[in-house]
Amino acid sequence: MIPSDDTLTETGLELERPRGRILLIACGALAREILDLKAVNGWTHLDLTCLPAKYHLFPDRITAAVREAVAKHRADYDDIFVVYADCGTGGQLQAACAELGVEMVAGPHCYSFFEGNDAFAAKAEEEFTAFYLTDFLVRQFDAFIMKPMGLDRHPELRDMYFGNYEKLVYQAQTDDPALTEKARACAETLGLAFERRYTGYGDLKTALARL
Repeated sequence: MIPSDDTLTETGLELERPRGRILLIACGALAREILDLKAVNGWTHLDLTCLPAKYHLFPDRITAAVREAVAKHRADYDDIFVVYADCGTGGQLQAACAELGVEMVAGPHCYSFFEGNDAFAAKAEEEFTAFYLTDFLVRQFDAFIMKPMGLDRHPELRDMYFGNYEKLVYQAQTDDPALTEKARACAETLGLAFERRYTGYGDLKTALARL
């Protein structure tokens, strides 16, 4: 059973017991997508554990938490793959993974690898005023945007945070009309134009398929 989004945000996903040959250490915000890919493709050789998704808000915690997870589980697996992009660590996570001898997903952040890193980079100059949300972040919009930024209590701060943005791009991993409408409402809340872009799993699927 997939934990609730609130659980994935606060505590992540614990590893029940080693079953496969390769362990994925991932962000809790990617748990549903990874579990879906495992199920659809029959990737029973891949086990999954997730760190709390709230580390999106505290990227300085990611590298140390990944180090700890690798040390905890290394003896039980043939290989470990880190399902984080740089995610605001300023290259520290990549350096740690190289030091530990484990691979990680390529890209600056999940918005890039969902879009496809090459496609995202090609649009970078024309979309520097875009604000991105994934399926998970649409569902957890209050927890990751409204409350941490204080917009639930002080909506007048909207212009300070989002005055230089022009549109909200919803990178949809799934075809869910209700989630699309919620994403549209998020854009309205932030006073931004709305664009839905179906990305599916992008480079995430490609990276996991290599394993």
